[in-house]
Amino acid sequence: MMHYNVVFLVLFTIVLYTYAEVSDTDLNDLSEQQNSVQINKCCEENEIAVDSVCRLAEKYNETLWNPIFKTENGEEVKLKYFRFIHGVPNCETTELRPIFDLGKSEDKLNLLSDGRLKHLIHHQVNSESIKNDPLVTSTFNLHDIITMPDSKEPSSYIHNQNKYCMDKILITNSNTTGQYALVCVPVVKINWKDSDFLMKKILNPIFHAIAMILYLTVAIIYFVLPTLRDLAGNIITTINVCLIVSQAADFVRIFTELSNHVSFMVTDIILYISLLGAFFWLNSFGFYIWKTFKSRNVFLRVTDVRKYCYYSSVVWSSVALMAGMAICAHFLLDTGTNPYRKMKKQFSSSILVDDVEQETIGWLGIAIFFTPVAFTIIFNLFFYITTLKVIKRINIYGRIHYKLKGCFDLFLQMFLIMTISWLFLLLSWLNFDALLYAHIVVNLLQAIFIFYTCVVRQSHVTFLLRKSCCYAQPVPTGEWGDEMTHMNGGNY
Repeated sequence: MMHYNVVFLVLFTIVLYTYAEVSDTDLNDLSEQQNSVQINKCCEENEIAVDSVCRLAEKYNETLWNPIFKTENGEEVKLKYFRFIHGVPNCETTELRPIFDLGKSEDKLNLLSDGRLKHLIHHQVNSESIKNDPLVTSTFNLHDIITMPDSKEPSSYIHNQNKYCMDKILITNSNTTGQYALVCVPVVKINWKDSDFLMKKILNPIFHAIAMILYLTVAIIYFVLPTLRDLAGNIITTINVCLIVSQAADFVRIFTELSNHVSFMVTDIILYISLLGAFFWLNSFGFYIWKTFKSRNVFLRVTDVRKYCYYSSVVWSSVALMAGMAICAHFLLDTGTNPYRKMKKQFSSSILVDDVEQETIGWLGIAIFFTPVAFTIIFNLFFYITTLKVIKRINIYGRIHYKLKGCFDLFLQMFLIMTISWLFLLLSWLNFDALLYAHIVVNLLQAIFIFYTCVVRQSHVTFLLRKSCCYAQPVPTGEWGDEMTHMNGGNY
């Protein structure tokens, strides 16, 4: 009996030990599953990226993405457990950019065993490999491809687990498959000794701020002083307000790292509309002087408010018409040949939306915006030449003619300043840093010269400023303007 008890006890111990080992294994497996490596997948579980848009894989007879894990040295390693987290990474204020690993491309995407993504860049000596890339040739113009630097050693960057997403991609027009990733652009360390950074990111916004202050000062002076609120003064105020808006829109475009929160399309449209409005108002200023000099009966200030309303309706309706044509042409007709135009997908929480939004307006839209500006320059030349001939034929100058001649000189100076600045804006789009730097400086000089021309150089404006700021006597608010109020003052 005792012998049977010993055998039973041994068997029970063996069974208990075996059960404990099995339970231990199950618990370890369960723990490994719960603590498995997290992989960010851009699309849903049954989807892949088709031309950068999430689609069902079975619709294109494609297999799902099967991640291949590697070490930092590039050796393949197998993971028993991993799990997907679907959706696009939250980049906060940094920019989200796509990376394509199509086999022959310079970019290699290695998924590390700890869930991080290593982006390996093999620099080529020339751009032939890029030109043969089916994605690049189908998306961008070959003339816009930049030659890669000559570098034998590849560069790399590792993205943390929550700063990327990865998936399989299919390029339909070439039937090419590969790997696709959306990564948060890492924050670039500021190099305060870099002249390009100093010019574009430091001096450029400072110059814009100074320019806005100068334009605002001119607009306030011509709007606040009652005797300057004639038709010419109101036009000058409106031109400066348009220039303020254009400077503010261009100021937003300087900081590209905020592109996830600011629509550059909207800022481009505001910039070009305000510039177009400024040149249309300058053209109306020249037309007003030309028409007044050619008319036999000259009346000032009596119908200035009504004239300004007429001019406003014509100018802003023309600006709205040209802006509508440019926007429609951009979205409906533009073929995407603008090298500064960045194609960018908009994302929802888990899938890529089909709609494509261009961060910058294309060449066709810019052409429709700026062609009227070129025509206003031609018209202003006509107004200047014909008005100058009329002035030379006038033998006797009255007070009103003297006033108009002062407006004519002011128009000529503003016309030259704005035209030269506009030409430098066009030149800054060429791929030369020197021209861009010149435009940044000229942009500030334009504001300084306009302030000097409209305020400092105008003796009657400085007289009114001194009188309103330094004298106890208030500035007269007569209806006939400063040319009649100070008829005998000699300060016009």
